[in-house]
Amino acid sequence: MAAIDATFASHELITILHIVPAAIFVILAVAVLLRRTTSNWLERLFFLFGAITGATAYAMTLYAIGGWVERSAVLVFDTWFLFSLGRAYWFRFHGENAPKREWMTRAVAILLGIATTRPVMGFFFATSPRTHLSPNQFFGIAFWIGFSINAIVIELWLHSRRHAQLHLPST
Repeated sequence: MAAIDATFASHELITILHIVPAAIFVILAVAVLLRRTTSNWLERLFFLFGAITGATAYAMTLYAIGGWVERSAVLVFDTWFLFSLGRAYWFRFHGENAPKREWMTRAVAILLGIATTRPVMGFFFATSPRTHLSPNQFFGIAFWIGFSINAIVIELWLHSRRHAQLHLPST
């Protein structure tokens, strides 16, 4: 654990430049996605802080504790996050609210994959006396599992909503 703390402490600036905008992004996501009406300035901040979070996530891969496995998970899911954010912005720019909201929801769910990664890591830490896996061996696996869970769940949920809307009885 001391080695993990030392890794983050030695890269304190980039860690702060990633975590603070990510926290602001999550707060903005709640405000933006739960509102019935659109607030232009909140949405602009949402996209700005999302872009900062995504860009700094790439930078954080330079010191991935889980090596190339963790780095590959971050590169795949951060790219998917930024692509989703970009699509949402494109639909916002073109005034198409329904697809904008869907892509924003997808981006937020992907970003929150890091939160899902934490209990997965907890499981690996708890079982490490039996498995003898060290953090540098399981961090990457935990990242892939956590982000994949969120990506799959959000795609299933979005698909089910689309399916339900297609099959609404007409009046």
